[in-house]
Amino acid sequence: MRIQFCGAAQTVTGSRHLIKLDDGKQILLDCGLFQGLGKDTDDMNRELGFDPKRVDYLILSHAHIDHSGAIPRLVKLGFKGKIFATPPTIDLCHLMLNDSAHIQESDLKYVNRRRVKRGEAPLEPIYNAQDVEATLKLFVPVDYDEWFDIYDDVKFMFTNTAHIIGSAAISLVIREGNGTLAKLTYTGDIGRPHDHILDPPAEFPQADYIICESTYGAKLHEAYEELEENLLEVVTRTCINQKGKLIIPAFSVDRTQEVIYALDRMEHAGKIPKIKVFVDSPLSVNATYVMKKHKEYFNDTIKAYIQKDSDKDAFGFKTLKYITNVNESKALNDLKEPCIIISASGMAEAGRIKHHIKNNIGKASNTILLVGYCTPHSLGGRLRAGNESVKIFGEEYEVKAKVDYIGGYSAHADYNEMVEYLACQDKSKIKKMILVHGEYETQQNFKGVLEKEGYQNVVIPEMGETLKLKSY
Repeated sequence: MRIQFCGAAQTVTGSRHLIKLDDGKQILLDCGLFQGLGKDTDDMNRELGFDPKRVDYLILSHAHIDHSGAIPRLVKLGFKGKIFATPPTIDLCHLMLNDSAHIQESDLKYVNRRRVKRGEAPLEPIYNAQDVEATLKLFVPVDYDEWFDIYDDVKFMFTNTAHIIGSAAISLVIREGNGTLAKLTYTGDIGRPHDHILDPPAEFPQADYIICESTYGAKLHEAYEELEENLLEVVTRTCINQKGKLIIPAFSVDRTQEVIYALDRMEHAGKIPKIKVFVDSPLSVNATYVMKKHKEYFNDTIKAYIQKDSDKDAFGFKTLKYITNVNESKALNDLKEPCIIISASGMAEAGRIKHHIKNNIGKASNTILLVGYCTPHSLGGRLRAGNESVKIFGEEYEVKAKVDYIGGYSAHADYNEMVEYLACQDKSKIKKMILVHGEYETQQNFKGVLEKEGYQNVVIPEMGETLKLKSY
């Protein structure tokens, strides 16, 4: 058995891990888009790094675009196999993949105008809505905690990782030709043990090999009890004291709902006045409906809050408005009163959030609040780095608004939480720990953390590298 790392190798996006079995079968773990990697991003998303026609099956850990977003490209280029995912992941992919196709077409309008002015040929979208439609027909739902036989020699099981609703680690048992077994677990993205909405990450079966994410392998989050205080401070300073607008780029699934849930609790507790809050993202609006549909995945705390809440809704209060209409979105530019605007994407790389940042970045009374991971080259990453000016839609804008960061709202575990997640394993039985989905310096730090914990043979593959794994 061999594994080729075609994405998220020494970087944080584009997860694509291709298992090549001795019997000729190929199983792909995730097929995500690269994001925020500068001018190379488009080429990396068009070229997957392998032949899609030779892939037999795809197992998807969760719906985030850096894990699922290239699947329609895979299908467009000839993949015809089954795609296995949890029911919430499938529901979210219906939304997110269509949204991705729409964003590509929308953003290319701006890009192609500049290309035509330079005498260059316009670009075609990586895929379109028809490719998404063909993709969605290939999904097969599989629940948590049940072994599923792909075929005679391979079975897998999903276990909860609490990263977003429906997110899962993928544990495979693979029988090679001589009857020996290989036990491989891919963690996907690991969530946090005290998430306000979801149950904590679950234990997973003993593995010989673990492909482990490492996004925050060099960081510790602030304590959960500090999150609401920090958010309240930013809201008070910006909207009450400075009469400004608070712009929050947030991933459409879980992070948006986490922030809304926090504001809901503040509003009900009387901690903030009646400030208008807008969720301006069709994807975020629809993702909220998907989360409400799958309340069985919620933890007991939020279930109890919903039962006690007068409107029985953790994601809704009187001054909150969900926006899908384009004209209503544009009207927010003319709103003079203080308000909070939450919009996707979390890295501020695509969607309506780029327009809101463009229109509000030049006023000192406003705040741009980052609440999740941003790749260094993304718009969110450049803002967090303290750049005095940033380029948006090809034009340079001076950063006069204050840029704040509350990392504790991240859906990714920090390095202590990842070590805690891995503690269900007998270290002496793990033959190789493979780190993906992290910046290289961060991965080196996390490798050191793991080695101090007693893990042996921790490796960091390069992009495109293939590792040979033995069965036992």
